[in-house]
Order: sequence, then C-alpha cells, then structure tokens
Amino acid sequence: MKYIVVGSSHFGYEAVETILEAEPEAEIHLFEREDKASFMSCGAQSYLMNIAQSPDELHYANEESYKKQGINIHLNSDVVGVNADKNTVTVKTENGEREEKYDRLLLSPGGYAPKLNIPGNDLEHVYTFRGRNDAEIVKARMEDAKKVVVIGGGYIGVEVAEAYRENGQDVTLIDAVDRFLPSYLDEEFYPSLSKEAEEKGLKVQTNELVQEIKGENGEIQAVVTDQAEYEADTVIMAVGVKPDTSWLANSLELDEAGFVVVNDYLETSAKNVYAGGDATLIPFKATGKKQNIALATNARKQGVTAAKNAMGEKVEMPVVNGTSGLAFFDLKFATTGLNNANLKNYDGSIKTFYTEERVRPSFMRDGDIKVEMKLFYDSETEVILGAQFLSTGDITQAANTLSLAISNEMTLSDLGKADFFFQPGFSRPWNFLNVLALKAQGKTFGSTEMLF
Repeated sequence: MKYIVVGSSHFGYEAVETILEAEPEAEIHLFEREDKASFMSCGAQSYLMNIAQSPDELHYANEESYKKQGINIHLNSDVVGVNADKNTVTVKTENGEREEKYDRLLLSPGGYAPKLNIPGNDLEHVYTFRGRNDAEIVKARMEDAKKVVVIGGGYIGVEVAEAYRENGQDVTLIDAVDRFLPSYLDEEFYPSLSKEAEEKGLKVQTNELVQEIKGENGEIQAVVTDQAEYEADTVIMAVGVKPDTSWLANSLELDEAGFVVVNDYLETSAKNVYAGGDATLIPFKATGKKQNIALATNARKQGVTAAKNAMGEKVEMPVVNGTSGLAFFDLKFATTGLNNANLKNYDGSIKTFYTEERVRPSFMRDGDIKVEMKLFYDSETEVILGAQFLSTGDITQAANTLSLAISNEMTLSDLGKADFFFQPGFSRPWNFLNVLALKAQGKTFGSTEMLF
C-alpha cells in the first residue's frame, strides 16, 4: 500500500507515525512545501521571547529523523493538484511538475495568514506571523523596531504584542471589536486583562478599524484607523487564518468558507482521500455541530483518525471541546466548551455563572491568589457545557478537568460533589471547582473558608 501524506505539521506527523506503527513495511511519502519539516507554530512565541534559542528546536521531526524511520520525505515539494480519478497528485518542485500515484491520500492543506486589503500593506516591515519563515523575520526585526503596531487581538496577535513589549518596544495592539481575546474569554474577564496590559505598558485600542498604513520611501510611518493615527515603524497583522484550499476547488467539495468537507471518518468527497488540520471543521461536543477549531490537539487526533481509516479501520473523529490556554504577561487563562463567541450554535437554553474564589487558604500567605471563573450550563438539565478560568496562579489544568466534565455530560451537582484532594499548599477543603458548581446552584457552603 502506498500512502501519500501532504503537509508535515501536526496532522501529517501523526498520520505518518500511526501508519508506520501499524504497517512498518508500508510505502509512505510525506510532501512538504517548505525546506524543513514539522515546524510547531504554536511554539513560535517562545522563540521570540528567547526561551527557545533557535527555531530548529521547534521541529518535532526533521528530514533526517523521517529518513531513519524509512519515510520518503520530500521537502520543497508543493502538492498543487489532486487528480482523484487517476489516484495521483501533482507535485511542483524547482525542476517542474510531475504526477505521483497513491493508493491512499491524506491531506493537510493548512491555512494562511492574510494581510488586510488596505493601502500600505506591501510596505517594508509589514509582517504576518505564521510558520517558521515569519517567526524568523519577526524575531530578527526585534533588534531594530522601536514602535510596533499589532493588528488583531486573537491568540497570535496577543502573543506577538507581549513578546515585543517584553523586549522593550513601544507596542500598540489594535482590534476592531470591543476587547482583545474575545473568542476565548468573555466580558467579565476583560477588566483583569485590560489592567494587566496597562500595568505592563501595552497600549490597547479597541473598536477601531485599520484603514491604511502610511509610508514614506517604502518605510512605515504610521497606522491610520477610523479614529486615530499611531506612529509605527513595524506592523504585524494577525487578523485570522484562512484555509489554503483554492487549489482543491476542482477536486474536492469545499464549503462556502473554503473548508474541505469531510465526514465523521475524515473522508473527503473523493474516494481514498482523507483530510484534516486547519482546513477542516471539527465536531464540537457542546453544540453537536462542526466548527472551525484550529488547535494542534485536534489536528493530532485527526491525523490518527484519518490514518486508521485509510488503513481500513472504521474510526470516527473524536468529538472535542476546543480546550485551550495561554499566558498573558503574569496572567494565565484557559477555556473549554461553550462561551459567548460560539453560544449561538447551541440548540437550547443556557445559564451562566461567574464568580471569584481564593485558590488556597489565606494562612498560606500566597499573595491572595484568586481565580476568576465562569460556567455555562443547560438551564433545564444543569449539564455543564463550558467554562473559563483566569488567575495569576497556574490554574489552567482546571479547563482540562472541565473538559472531561463536558465530555461525560456531568451536571452542576456532579461537579459540586466531585472528589478533589485537599492540601493547603495546593487547594482548599472545598476545591474552587466544587465551589463554582455549588455557587451556581445558589449554595453557599464551601465558599467561605473561615468564619472569624
């Protein structure tokens, strides 16, 4: 059996390893359009912040390691066409184009970071931030940049803004909506985020539409919005990711947004062709619908699922909760399941509850570390559907716990009486997760640790 895997990031990596484990003698060809394989983009901020000393550290496999496994790795090889009727792909290299035959094809088309279609988007030092090349360019610019404008307040924009600010640059973060990180944390958490940004010297401008990047002699002078003008010499656009699938339009079924249509087994509209990664939609537990959840964890699961199905098993893609987390300067936050950004997709009545609690007893004198929490649950059944957490302490594993609760359809009562350990260095007699559920039910025991 000859397997062709296109794209060597999370989906492709996991697909190759899954096939190799089950069929050690399989003929596996891995195609990568870049000159290096398996770059982990989610680690790029660590490179900007000098945690990773080289981008080479952010590859979980390379040409040599693939060859040692017996994988036919093809770098600088761009798959530009799928010919499903002939079971071939068209591969473009510096030597021209050629056809490569397959028995099973596993595609990870991925996505690309677009630039805003505004005047000045082609000026020098206007960058995007996706992939190794962008990471190296944006990192190199940190030596000379003085005034930086980051456009877009999602994960990527916030990570780049933080890295440049920690490096000493004057940084302004601009977003068209009323707050940054709106897809991950709801309005209740924004005062803490905003305060943290202010204390760390990160300027945040919300509800502003960028209209132009002004330049002179090819160099950036300022970023112009519908409300103000901001001096700049460097601009990073982090305005989302789009599926890189235009080359598949005549080969596979795509939806209106350009995502590859796949069934529960990650089969595409073409026989023997499977797809996953950022260019596909993921089944979301809380709503029962598929949506765009571009996370490495999901792509890894898809890689395993697609590979098993390509080998003849019948394995459904696991339903996920979109669990993710991030640090923002001294704050740590994590989220799972429903939030206000995806609430419209839920067929039912929702209740939410927000509260703040101490993480440990006051006698631990740990700087009064508290956790801000929000819970989403069905108003009729009290089944838990989503949660968000933010603290100066590392409480992010709470999102993993709540993800399990969502997957197992636990109720507020189940979480309220769940068995969590107590040790003053880590928690209270009533864990903050117990208290969150109990308070959502209107119960007060557990929320007061001492009466004097």
